[in-house]
Amino acid sequence: MKFLTFNRIAVACVAIFLAAFLFSCQKENNNQNATPAVTEDDAVAYSEESTEAEASYDDIEDISFTAADEEGLASAAKGDESARFFPFVRLRARIGQCAQISVTPDDGSYPKTVTIDFGDGCVGLDGKLRKGAIVLHFTGPIRHSGSVLTITLKDFYLNRAHVEGTKVITNLSENGNIKFTTQIVDGKVNFPNGRGYKYNAIRHVKQTDGGTTDDLIDDVFNIEGRSQTEFNNGVTITLNTESALIKKVACHWINDGILKIKINDRELFLDYGAPNNGDCDNKAKLTWNNGAKSRIVILP
Repeated sequence: MKFLTFNRIAVACVAIFLAAFLFSCQKENNNQNATPAVTEDDAVAYSEESTEAEASYDDIEDISFTAADEEGLASAAKGDESARFFPFVRLRARIGQCAQISVTPDDGSYPKTVTIDFGDGCVGLDGKLRKGAIVLHFTGPIRHSGSVLTITLKDFYLNRAHVEGTKVITNLSENGNIKFTTQIVDGKVNFPNGRGYKYNAIRHVKQTDGGTTDDLIDDVFNIEGRSQTEFNNGVTITLNTESALIKKVACHWINDGILKIKINDRELFLDYGAPNNGDCDNKAKLTWNNGAKSRIVILP
């Protein structure tokens, strides 16, 4: 069975730098007992900002899945002296050499725990600063149906953001169909300036093409799900897949599908197929007011 890494799936959903600029202009409403008023400009800014939460947790998910994949291969090779396997090569290619990685027990048996400790600060080869630790607990190899990976965070920071919560990933593959569910519980993201939000999400991922070959490059996946971001000022953003997001491993970005973004009584839509009819590019189209207004979002 082939394995899916998720590094571009939700990262493709964000416009972090634009969001950070826009959100800095918003005034916080500290009345927690009333629903804050949201203007049209607020809605656009919050829509982009809310996706930053998904980017934070999906960065963690990608690192965790890469570690899970390589750990599984290393465990399978234990005891086979003819197998020459160097664990965490792909993971190191992303996070660099400064993080400490430990596996307990390191004998090929399960359950087991993998700890990725970034210490007081470690800049990865992807340019991101990480601090603290990501702790992975496996009930079995992540490639095996029924295996559960639970991700917990210990004083973890991604760049300036303090990220908390638990992520549970369950392999539900059956009859050759590769399927996962991912769920975030009690997620929180906070920044030094006091800005932050609570975050919960659940997603369903299934493979739709490439499952009969050994090459990952032809794999295609459908992603559906729901997430909710509650800002510290009481504004709540809900994201739902209006139509399934299409992720090709050969492309760095999601290249089709639509997210519906709900803010109070306002609805916005992010279309990954626009403006270039599903081509592999880093652009998506955000629309609101029933399509009367729009802007092109550049995906990181």
